[in-house]
Amino acid sequence: QVQLVESGGGLVQAGGSLRLSCAASGNIFSINTMGWYRQAPGKQRELVAATASIGRTVYADSMKGRITISRDNAKNTVYLQMNSLKPEDTAVYYCNLRQREYDYWGQGTQVTVSS
Repeated sequence: QVQLVESGGGLVQAGGSLRLSCAASGNIFSINTMGWYRQAPGKQRELVAATASIGRTVYADSMKGRITISRDNAKNTVYLQMNSLKPEDTAVYYCNLRQREYDYWGQGTQVTVSS
């Protein structure tokens, strides 16, 4: 079993920054992908960024240039630094860990960007 605990969401003004953290615990394999998804009201959940334990990283075009994903493999923790936030970035942000074709999700953390 895998548990994901997120932190770092909140309310920020447009143009501001937030840093999300997600710590994974439990049965973690060395080969995995950790990332962040988001879901705004009335919309489908979408990928924000993901990074594999072997180094490959992907970013959503909508946030590319404004975000940086990083991870600490020793701590099984992934971070998402978000800058120049826009009101349209408002959503619940979910941490994801994928290993051996299984997906695990955190409980979600609300990010609200005011205009």
